[in-house]
Amino acid sequence: MVKGYTSFEEIDKRLKILELQREINQESLKLNIQNARVDLVPRLFRNSIGTNFTQNDTLKSLFITFISTKALNFIRSKRRSRNRD
Repeated sequence: MVKGYTSFEEIDKRLKILELQREINQESLKLNIQNARVDLVPRLFRNSIGTNFTQNDTLKSLFITFISTKALNFIRSKRRSRNRD
């Protein structure tokens, strides 16, 4: 469906709207990438620690995984509350 424009002012206005939408989408993508990095790196670190302890003792592995998950959730909640302000 092709939209018809009656003036150059309408075209300029539409182009400005599209440019702002593009900027919003870029910033949203940057934020999503940053959040993915923050979430992914600690998880990989935690999993590697758990793997090392699994070779020695399963109970230690479960304990370390539990504690690290609680700590990461606490850090994430603090970041979210800081970002909201």
